[in-house]
Amino acid sequence: MKPETTATRTVVPDRLQGTDGIRRETKSATDSECRGSTPLQIFLERGWITEEFMELYAYCCVKSQFKKNATAAKKKRTIVVGWDPRDSSGNFTEAVVRGVRKASGDAMVLGVVPTPLVPLFMLHVGADGGIMVTASHNPEDQNGMKLFLPFHGMKPLPRDDIDLTRNLRKQNFAAIKKFSVKGRRTDCRQKALRLFRRFSLLPENSWLDSAATLQALTLVVDPAFGALKKIAAQIFRDAGVGKVLEVNTEKNGAVNLRSGVADLEGCPCVTADMIVKPAGIFHAHKAIVKLFQLGRANRQSAAAGKKRIAAAVFDADGDRFFRLEYDPFQDVLWVSSGDETAVLQARHLVSRYPEKYGGSFYINTVESDFNAAATAASMGLIPLRTAVGDKWILLKIRVMLLQKKLATLSPKQRKKLKNKIAALQKKGVTRVADLRNLEASIPARSQTAAKNNSAAVTSAMTAETFHDGGDGGARAVLAVGSEETGHNITAAFLTRPNRKAVAVYSGNGLKSALNTFAATENLAATLSPKKYIQSVRQPFSPGFKSTLYIYYVRQELFVKDSQAWRKVKRLVLQTAKQSGYPAKMRNFPDDPDMLYISFAAGKVSKENVGVFVRNSGTENKISVNLRGRKSDAGKLKKIGGAALQLLFSLLKNRDNIFYKMELYVLSQIAARPMLDEDLEVESRHKSRLINEMKKQNLIRPSREGNRLTPLGKWYINH
Repeated sequence: MKPETTATRTVVPDRLQGTDGIRRETKSATDSECRGSTPLQIFLERGWITEEFMELYAYCCVKSQFKKNATAAKKKRTIVVGWDPRDSSGNFTEAVVRGVRKASGDAMVLGVVPTPLVPLFMLHVGADGGIMVTASHNPEDQNGMKLFLPFHGMKPLPRDDIDLTRNLRKQNFAAIKKFSVKGRRTDCRQKALRLFRRFSLLPENSWLDSAATLQALTLVVDPAFGALKKIAAQIFRDAGVGKVLEVNTEKNGAVNLRSGVADLEGCPCVTADMIVKPAGIFHAHKAIVKLFQLGRANRQSAAAGKKRIAAAVFDADGDRFFRLEYDPFQDVLWVSSGDETAVLQARHLVSRYPEKYGGSFYINTVESDFNAAATAASMGLIPLRTAVGDKWILLKIRVMLLQKKLATLSPKQRKKLKNKIAALQKKGVTRVADLRNLEASIPARSQTAAKNNSAAVTSAMTAETFHDGGDGGARAVLAVGSEETGHNITAAFLTRPNRKAVAVYSGNGLKSALNTFAATENLAATLSPKKYIQSVRQPFSPGFKSTLYIYYVRQELFVKDSQAWRKVKRLVLQTAKQSGYPAKMRNFPDDPDMLYISFAAGKVSKENVGVFVRNSGTENKISVNLRGRKSDAGKLKKIGGAALQLLFSLLKNRDNIFYKMELYVLSQIAARPMLDEDLEVESRHKSRLINEMKKQNLIRPSREGNRLTPLGKWYINH
């Protein structure tokens, strides 16, 4: 990234945004540490997001981002605004609404709702943009914004982010602060929630054959104290789940704390000793503890196949989902991440509708287990891989749908537009407007208006298929799009007030949950209880997958061809050579700063091992990611460990308050094992700090208290 400098000497990067919008630790603009600085200076220099920055960002979104990406010229913009419940004061959410209205936008306010409802309602009412105020799976001391554009609800692409950053840089917030609100504010919460319920329960979206499909399921729902609180549980009941128990719904609960999907990342199995106090890592995770209780109480029925005991675990804004299944034969919980749930969903679609889904696409990111895509290919699907971020999956889907439309044109029109698409793909799609303009140039097919909702949905489903010219059959373009972290994307269908049906693509945790349980209940009807557990536990033979984290870093030091980037590249290549791996650099245009090195290990010449290092676009951390076969685990751990230690040395931000607290806590634990509650650290930061130290593998719990790991000992001595 090429930095630019303002008159105040604050260094402003080309893009303020990460993988999905903006996220930072929150701080009130009235705090003494913020006085004398602009919202942008505080954001860049201190790493804080204030309510004034939220107002400024929302103002610029309406003035530039949504205006450029609207489908038609309007004097006023209508913007849908929702949020998760982390901002109990309302200062940040109200600042966003105020920014929209000061920019002459009419705010359609949904209040606390899951993220997927924002683009859904936006498309339903034909609004000009959507803003979700959330920091997603991040701790409660952080907040941010995700944006949705009117073109099919897509998220901004890199050039869109750059344009917004440039516009924001030009603004004088002191002047904006004095502006009066011009746009209207409309409360649309109840209308939106009714839409979400109808949309979720539509058979084409839920995949449920009947009201009895989920009757044998006992389900624990964990909304992570977030936006799906009381919403998901009720929809599960309406969907016919036999018994639903919801946890983590207290009014003052902390989002994503000892709850939600983030705690389960990298953990394929939860054993009984993990919930034993005080050493068990999940002893305070209510969903896990409750699921063990229910499983043991119903163990006999579960072993006989009369009941299934499971949990649906979400993140604070409800776009991610992990599944937990109680195993009555081993008294453990099996964790299904986005990889496992995607394969379960794909297998269900292919087995139930082979003519429609055979030959359709299975899209996942570089974070996924290599064997997930290989399994999809064995089903007859076409695997594709993208950079990290569901926006890249959505982009692939949208380009494929444009290509599919070419089949409806004359040969002359087809050739012209095919060349346009090819040129766009070659240089990379960096603005949503490029896709919008290309789609607008494709002549629309004349279609008879749908007479009822069912016909409208059927029309939309037909529009999401293509004819291969072979047997004349229609095939779906997409089977499943998936991120390992729990974003799953499958086609969904929405009927708008004008009775026009549209297909909707977005990461939707509740839809993914309903689809996964529909798929596994179908399995349960055909398999013995033991084989059912095996199928859910391991829907594909997993390879080796490990992700190593370093928090509190200077991310700006790790960009393509920077000194740190080159040092890590050299080390990985050297260590790989020593391990007998012929290495090859791979470039992902969607994430150019990611260092990705692939290996063709063993007798198979194609790539089956990969090591990549990338900055998180959502948190202040960087990761070393190891993917390969199980037989490669030892060599990959060696490569990853060497890269990790180098990154600890190069990137830790010694000015970061959490870095300083981290070293202080490590020095306490080095003297003697200590329980969380005995550690001398500021209470408001303690839970987050301890959790992130465990994720870095610097400490691990024991019966006597937290102890240093070998990495932790190395770290404090270097």
